[in-house]
Amino acid sequence: MNKIIYTPQLFDGHTFKQNQCIEIFDGKILKVFQGTAAQADEVLDGLLVPGFIDIQVNGGGGVLFNNHSTFKTLKTMSEAHQAFGTTAMLPTLITDGYTTMQAAAEAMAEAIASKLLGVIGIHYEGPHLSRPKKGIHPQSHIRAVSDKELALFTRKDLGKVIVTLAPENVPNDVIQDLVKQGVIVCLGHSNANAQQVEDAIIAGATGFTHLYNAMSPLTSRESGMVGIALLDSQTYCGLIVDHHHVSKTSCQLAIKCKGSDKIILVTDAMSHVGSDLVTETFLDMDITRQADKLTIAGGTLAGSALDMASAVRNVHYDLKVPLKESLQMASLSPAKFLSIAQQRGRIAANFAADWVNLDEKLQLTQTWIGGHKVYTK
Repeated sequence: MNKIIYTPQLFDGHTFKQNQCIEIFDGKILKVFQGTAAQADEVLDGLLVPGFIDIQVNGGGGVLFNNHSTFKTLKTMSEAHQAFGTTAMLPTLITDGYTTMQAAAEAMAEAIASKLLGVIGIHYEGPHLSRPKKGIHPQSHIRAVSDKELALFTRKDLGKVIVTLAPENVPNDVIQDLVKQGVIVCLGHSNANAQQVEDAIIAGATGFTHLYNAMSPLTSRESGMVGIALLDSQTYCGLIVDHHHVSKTSCQLAIKCKGSDKIILVTDAMSHVGSDLVTETFLDMDITRQADKLTIAGGTLAGSALDMASAVRNVHYDLKVPLKESLQMASLSPAKFLSIAQQRGRIAANFAADWVNLDEKLQLTQTWIGGHKVYTK
């Protein structure tokens, strides 16, 4: 049965509009048109914006994907992040043993087959990384790429697949083959020099995982991964705007260099988001929350306690980025990066009926996925 939603304010992914009706059927938007509340089955206050798409989510709702690589974990994570406007996510597996990687793939295949709300694919962050730039990724599991891992990455039942790798440790012909088979290759946790990064882009890498963090820096005589990431106009960069991972001015520089079209807001969220959890154990590390910051012993950052709605607010209010661009970095830009910008990232005919309702202070009041209200504040 068709349903019509009315909103006084709408951002459709490109333009702000007033007094809009959205007709939906079977999880999709049939049409968007100017109308009145009297024409609608349901009236929503505030501003309606496209649902947020998070390509890097390690955990949420008190669970970490690495610790419990199951369908139940994926459901818990998705539901936790729905409360912060995430309508599509790629649960992310930190560097781990092959058995855990395989379990994560089986959980994802089940989620995709059963059309689990809010889960559209998997992000393998590692294990083919650089030891000098490993962050909290366990050194014991960092390794060269093998045939069984390549077979795992290229499974066709996992939805969208992102693999983050260090290009100095993975041959370019392997990157080329992964891309040819539909895998999205991101570069990160890497000490690569500029030439190695450029060669990986030529081979087909299209993204950078959490720009600035755990990658070779820009210096006067070597542009490193950061320099190439900022300079290259075709690639996308994930950016953690929690004011702990990256300084405000460095965030502003990235957005100025790349444009909102090529910056993707990511959370890099751990179990703590959407829960009262203070300490989570990952392998032999205790990840502890203090206010909105997560660290291990010694003070090293360990993922984040950031959510997508907060990321949007941080970009708009603190970095002084126009609201249109702040919202696009959370929705349309990741949709383009994932090659799903014909189905998600906008509120328009033939798109998924995924949206977020925000009040005048950009606080979230409702989340909708596939035409269903999945969260109300």
